[in-house]
Amino acid sequence: MKKFAAALAFATLSSGCAMVSAGPPTGIFYTGVKGVGPSTTAEVTDGVRPGPKQGQTCATGILGLAAWGDMSVDTAKKTGGITRVDTTDFSSMRILGGVYVKNCTIITGE
Repeated sequence: MKKFAAALAFATLSSGCAMVSAGPPTGIFYTGVKGVGPSTTAEVTDGVRPGPKQGQTCATGILGLAAWGDMSVDTAKKTGGITRVDTTDFSSMRILGGVYVKNCTIITGE
């Protein structure tokens, strides 16, 4: 019975590590990220196709305990040398449900 209770407690406490998020990774012990979320507003042109330049910036999280990085649109603009944003995109990589998480903001423009 004690082993069952311990396993249940472990499963309950560690279930947050496997949560999937559409925003930047977060950590229990440390979080230091910026990012694109549901309330982020981005300048987007009425252009038919994306500009020739691309900027990308990422944030990383490990075990849901620590997270760091800057995945903001402003930083992506700086990395790509972009002054006018045409498209904004998001990519995510997760290993073993959240042991390692890398989320990126990708923009195109001129």
